[in-house]
Amino acid sequence: MPLIGGLHILIALLCAVHAVRSGQPMYWLFILFAFPLLGSLVYFFAIYLPNSRLDHGARKAVSAAARAMDPGRDVREARAVYDVSPSAQNQMRLAEALLNAGEAKESAELYEAALKGPFANDPDLRFGAVRAYVECQRFDAALGHLQTLKADRPDYRPDQVLLLLARCLAGTGRNAEARESFEAAVRQFGSFEAHAEYAIWALASGDAATAARLQTEIDRQVQLWNPVSRELNAPVMRRLKAAHELARKGG
Repeated sequence: MPLIGGLHILIALLCAVHAVRSGQPMYWLFILFAFPLLGSLVYFFAIYLPNSRLDHGARKAVSAAARAMDPGRDVREARAVYDVSPSAQNQMRLAEALLNAGEAKESAELYEAALKGPFANDPDLRFGAVRAYVECQRFDAALGHLQTLKADRPDYRPDQVLLLLARCLAGTGRNAEARESFEAAVRQFGSFEAHAEYAIWALASGDAATAARLQTEIDRQVQLWNPVSRELNAPVMRRLKAAHELARKGG
């Protein structure tokens, strides 16, 4: 029994460290240590899991599989709900569905309107707006929101935020800073997306040596994919193939 009690305290302590580092309200510390087991469970599901890479990846995988079976369903459903009830939450849902469907311009307009509402400081809203702005090549607008997001929530999807920052820096001509950010993303996270986005930029910049080095790791990761992984990464893969084609024609 003492061992189990000690384990509860250790888990609560780990949650408390995360709460302090991620800037959560101080009342979480009271909850965690007043009710070690229950408090830790509540914290895990309410705070940690929604912002974790695991949860984000799982939701993306499920969404990708659904889009593969019915590509237009998410947008249809989101638009129907928004037409009946144009709340801020439904506006954000429609904006995300449009963005995932490749309708970045309309998505950006919806996100822009939502940022003027009561949820302007919501990290998911700001992150979605950044994604839409980047796809519309509105890099200056995206940079401002990225800086705010990094300052307010440094723990929020750090891999995705870093890649978006690199793309914004590249889009505004700050190529040395863009390279540093791409290198950091590959070094820290090593994901397919990090390698692919860096390779896309390298190909566009005429850096064939860097692109070839990155492609070796990309090919290794692609060999390990399952069908869901292929669907999940299809948009980035299409952009990477287009970058290769453009580089070949340019050469």
